[in-house]
Amino acid sequence: EVQLVESGGGLLQPGASLRLSCVVSGFPFDSLYIGWFRQAPGKEREAVSYMNIGGDITYYKRAVRGRFTQSRDHAKNSVHLQMNNLKPEDTAVYFCAGVDRPVPRAIPLPSDFDYWGVGTQVTVSS
Repeated sequence: EVQLVESGGGLLQPGASLRLSCVVSGFPFDSLYIGWFRQAPGKEREAVSYMNIGGDITYYKRAVRGRFTQSRDHAKNSVHLQMNNLKPEDTAVYFCAGVDRPVPRAIPLPSDFDYWGVGTQVTVSS
């Protein structure tokens, strides 16, 4: 059974930094393409970041470019999302998602992914 487990969410003030982690089990980590999504109350789930296995193709939502960085830790079968200079509009539940083939579009959609974590809450408020 493929499992993706997120961790690292919390309540922070604007301008703070946070690193989310997603640990993968039940599937060869080096064969899984991983993306990060978020969903705010009343809004649709949207892609925040995505990286192909080789790391040479990435996507970042325009609103997070320059602030968020996705990375892979092959030794720990995990993917991280480093989030800096957090803003109140970053408040959402963050999900990691995986699929065993490249995402076939420039902006990933939730339907492109087969495996999902349960999410971790990130709240940015003063």
